[in-house]
Amino acid sequence: MAAAFSVEEYSDRLLRVRTAMQERGFEVLVIGDPANINWLTGYDAWSFYTPQIMVVGLDTGPTWLGREMDAGAAAFTTYLTEEQVIPFPENYVQQPDSHPARFMAQWMSDQGYDGCKIAYESDVYYLTPAAIDHLKTGLARSEWCDSGLLVNWVRLVKSPAEIAMLKQAAVIAAHTMQTAYNGVKPGVRQNDLMAEVLAAQVRGTTEYGGDMTALHPLVLAGEAAATAHPMWTDSVFEPDQTVAFELGGCRKRYNAGLARTVHLGKPPQKLITTAQAVNEGMQAVLVSMRSGVLCCDVHAAWQAVLDNYGLEKNSRIGYSIGVGYSPDWGEHTISFRPDDHNALPENAVVHIILGMWMDGWGMELSETIHVREHDAVCLTEFPRDVLVV
Repeated sequence: MAAAFSVEEYSDRLLRVRTAMQERGFEVLVIGDPANINWLTGYDAWSFYTPQIMVVGLDTGPTWLGREMDAGAAAFTTYLTEEQVIPFPENYVQQPDSHPARFMAQWMSDQGYDGCKIAYESDVYYLTPAAIDHLKTGLARSEWCDSGLLVNWVRLVKSPAEIAMLKQAAVIAAHTMQTAYNGVKPGVRQNDLMAEVLAAQVRGTTEYGGDMTALHPLVLAGEAAATAHPMWTDSVFEPDQTVAFELGGCRKRYNAGLARTVHLGKPPQKLITTAQAVNEGMQAVLVSMRSGVLCCDVHAAWQAVLDNYGLEKNSRIGYSIGVGYSPDWGEHTISFRPDDHNALPENAVVHIILGMWMDGWGMELSETIHVREHDAVCLTEFPRDVLVV
């Protein structure tokens, strides 16, 4: 095994992060988001349930610090040298009177970082307040500040190699959705069908295998489709149900989302009308999208279609997507809503998800989209019309 990308690719990413650090006056950056750690170095392991960080200096690093038993993953998923992989011993793992961040703070102090301006990711799932407190205590002479989503924003613009990886994830997404289409019918248990969906996600294609998507696959059936993120049950699909599948594909931790809708029986007029509006809305979004366009203006194109049909959707309609670990595949940067005035950069990849959660039923349609200089293209080729079974 080896890192997913070339050393040159990772070197360019590191340069971009260091440039952003310099612009904000940061001397050291502490990264806790496993997606950002992966993006910078390729490090890939299910190791983030115990504390791990990546330390990046303007002239040093990046250096991974984590549990001793997980350090070996760096040898076959990254380009890092042995000196850039610092394991903490087992006696720091989940002990009431110790914490791995104490070890990390001591290592950082030994490297001469105490007294520097150190930025850290304060709004990530895996860098806990306890860990930050121990780091600050151990590096008390440093000036600590919030880095915000610095790496996430740098990640927004994808390289050609990343686009290629996302295209592979999008192909897996199509295979996965076809698996759901092939298996959904009245009398089938939701969990039995989702077992096939999960297998399809991992199996991938004959050319390349898949990973588990960072966002858990979802099935929204009947009344459960009236809300956004229900989990599957062992209930059977029933005649005359509308079923929405929010699935996707993942390749080397790069995620492509895909949502579609099925109706088991004769579709009611309300579904036909809503599906027509959503299809028109998706087309309006695609026509509006290109580099330089504001996210709010993309949303306005969608809203104009909804207004024409007298429909409402209060939530955002999309976000940037890329490398990700559970529980989320979004990059937490741009969102498509009326108050997001960020301009779309060329080579952003976004997931537009048009979920309509109605009174007692619902439907979804989504596409993962590559934003180009003069247009935008869907990465997955899959029919958008509601499938009638």
